[in-house]
Amino acid sequence: MVEDFEPYRTLVASLLSENPALQIIGEASDGLEVVEKARHLRPDLILMDIGLPKLNGLDAATRLLDFNPSEKIVFLTQETDADVVRESFRIGGWGYVTKQQAKTELLPAVTAVLEGKRFVSSGLPIDGFDPNKIFK
Repeated sequence: MVEDFEPYRTLVASLLSENPALQIIGEASDGLEVVEKARHLRPDLILMDIGLPKLNGLDAATRLLDFNPSEKIVFLTQETDADVVRESFRIGGWGYVTKQQAKTELLPAVTAVLEGKRFVSSGLPIDGFDPNKIFK
């Protein structure tokens, strides 16, 4: 889990704990830290904010996917710009959940991605967007 605001990491951990099959194996507070930790921890899935210090989430994801193209990344962010959403999938992201929808959509997103499906948060201004048609 990658989030620079520690109280929000705690909230996300609480949401994820609702599914006992999920386990958080590491946390990072910036983009450079996640790149280093993920190479050693080899997580099944990475939840990543986009607005991170040192290296933003999109650039960190690009580095992670260059190292391990099969990495599954779900962006969990307050960013709702359609171009950013599209870019997140273009670089290889599997899911995109807005922080405003996390309470209801985070667990379904994680479940979908772990099952090999892509997930896009509801209510984003991306009419007609199909993440399955633009990923690498």
